Formats: sequence, structure tokens, C-alpha cells
Amino acid sequence: MESNTQAIIPGLPDDLALRCLAKLSHGYHGLLETVSKGWRDVIRSSDYSNYKSREGWSGDWLFVLTERSKNQWVAYDPEADKWHSLPKISENSSTGQHYGFSCVSVCNKFLVIGGSYAPHDPIFPNQKPFISSDVMQYDPFTKSWSRAASMRTPRSHFACTVVFGKVYVAGGRTSSCARGLADVEVYDIVTDRWEDLPPMPNPQMDCLGLSYQGKFYVLSDQVGLPEQKTSDVFNPSEKTWYTVDDVWPFSRAMHFAVQVMTDDLVYTVVDWGESCIKSRYTEKGEWHHVGSVPPVHLPDHPRPLETFGYGFAALRKQLYVLGGRVLKWEASGEGRFDIVKLNSVRFCDPLIRPLNWRETRPMCAPAFGSILGCATMEEKASS
Repeated sequence: MESNTQAIIPGLPDDLALRCLAKLSHGYHGLLETVSKGWRDVIRSSDYSNYKSREGWSGDWLFVLTERSKNQWVAYDPEADKWHSLPKISENSSTGQHYGFSCVSVCNKFLVIGGSYAPHDPIFPNQKPFISSDVMQYDPFTKSWSRAASMRTPRSHFACTVVFGKVYVAGGRTSSCARGLADVEVYDIVTDRWEDLPPMPNPQMDCLGLSYQGKFYVLSDQVGLPEQKTSDVFNPSEKTWYTVDDVWPFSRAMHFAVQVMTDDLVYTVVDWGESCIKSRYTEKGEWHHVGSVPPVHLPDHPRPLETFGYGFAALRKQLYVLGGRVLKWEASGEGRFDIVKLNSVRFCDPLIRPLNWRETRPMCAPAFGSILGCATMEEKASS
């Protein structure tokens, strides 16, 4: 029988043993808890979570929400090569499918912001969706959700990004505004407060937010089209908006089509029937072809299939392609097909050419199919 005074790791002082366990990333926690009751109690203790929080040892996370998952987020730990489910968000509005939200990581917290909830009521099938101002935050140290301060304006399908440790939101849809919003807000997670900012020059909905060169870019739903060559840009230091002539060669149909890695190196998916990946360097405004999103090979299908509805994420020095769906055509040639939902995860280092895509552990249940939201969190290197 184990006693309450038994050492965490025999032969080591408990403070050093606690440090050793705290250095292990979140993907190992399930395995650690099976070692002994003592280790399970340590991993679930406030001392453990507080120690990791104090040291900033959040680990690296890849958060994903897929279709038909009943708002159940899952997370990937690349160090442990392990997927695990997060606790469900216990909110009354979560009974319907959540969509049109934004998700970002800031200051070792993962935020799910705003969005719409589609009611599932067969008696009243034409109900309008509920548009939310809620902000829910996930703490990787306590592994729990909590409510943060709500946005001042409920919105869905809006631009959102993090610039210098603050969350910026702009535009979007509301139930009462058909043309889109010009309203802009910024959130300070330290004070847990939202602040109104000067409105955008033009109202926008179905827009995409991007942090680029220390500025907040708002890209409209027309971006990628030949006639759309301007972007609205907010300068946080001057609190002013201006318009720049620029070309972003991606389709807004890919909600997660832009990823900014270190040194403002941008990667985007151009999905006009080709799913090619392009990159852009800060000192040059030109886009360069990097490679393509690889097709999927199903074991019972004779030819490779192009994926759609997948997620596109950057974590450390890797690009990830997650989930999605493919159309599996019948071999008889009668024009019939099945939609196959995927849980596969592929990644590559975009600096190595040609791109060498590799598969890692597939997403865990209930995650499969089209990606509704994905975001990453990176642990800061120790000084």
C-alpha cells in the first residue's frame, strides 16, 4: 500500500521530482497518471499546475474543432505525438453547432470568441441563429475552461488576430445588420477588458484577420479575386486605419488559408482547384510557389483524391494539413460518389524543398471531417 508520505520519485527530493514531472508536456499526462496513485494525484494537483504556470511550461498545442463533433475540441501535442480531447465547454448556447467564431492563443491561453449557434429544433426549423459575444478561454495548466469578458458587440464571421499580445476583432455579421459591421474592438487579457477602437473605413463581414509586420490586416471575402487589390490595415501604435494596395492570392473559402511564421514569413493556400502553397517575404511583396497540399490515397480507391475543407496551421517550423473530406468516385463510372471524412494529419517543413510531407498520428475521436476551427500555442523558449 502506498502511503501519503511516499516520495514522488524515490531518491529525489519532492521539489526536484515535481520539477522533473512538470517539464513533461501535456500529451504525456494520461500515461503519467497510470504509473501510480501518487503520480496521478501530483499531475492533478494545484501545485503541479501552478508550478508549470509559474515557469511558463505550457507546452506546444494544436487545437482543432471539426464538423459534427458537438463542439468538442481536441488538442495535439507534437512532443508526445498524442491527441486528446479537451473538456467540453459547459455553456447553455453550446447545444447548437458553433460556427463563424474565431480562435486564437495569447499569453498561454486559448480563446474561442463570438460566433453563431445554429439551433437544432425540428419543430421550429426556421429559427435564426444566435449570435454570441461570449469569450471562453482554456487554461493549459489547469486544463479547464472559464468565461472571459464578453465582446461589446456580438458578432460572427469576423476578422480576428493577435498583435503584440492583444486580441483585435473587426467587422462580422449580426442578426440586425445585413451589410456587415465597421465596429472594432481590442482585448487585453491581462486586465480582462475590451476597448472600442476607431471603426473601419468600410463595413465588412466574412472577413479574415491577419497579424503582419505589427499591423492588423482585415482582408475581405473578395480577397484573391482580380478586382480586389486593397486591404484595410490598422496601426495599433497610432490607432489609425489606412488602405494599402496589395494582392493576397488565396481564396476566402479557405478560412485558415494564411499562416505567419517567424520573421513575418507568410504561407498561404491557393485553392482554386490546385491547392498550391505560396510564401511571401517581408522585404518583398512577391509570392513564390512552394509546393502543393498532397492528395489523399485511400486503400480501396485506384487514384489519389484532392482534399477540401481541411485545416491549415503552423506550429514551430512545421506546416500542418488536418482532416477535411474527399469525394470518392465509384469505379463503375456512373457518376456516383461518397463523401469520405478524414482524420489524417500531415506536416512538412516549408523551408525544405521539395516539400516532404509526412503523416503523424491521426486526430482522436470525435474529430474528423471538415475543420471548423484550429489554432496553435507555442511555449516560449527559456531565457
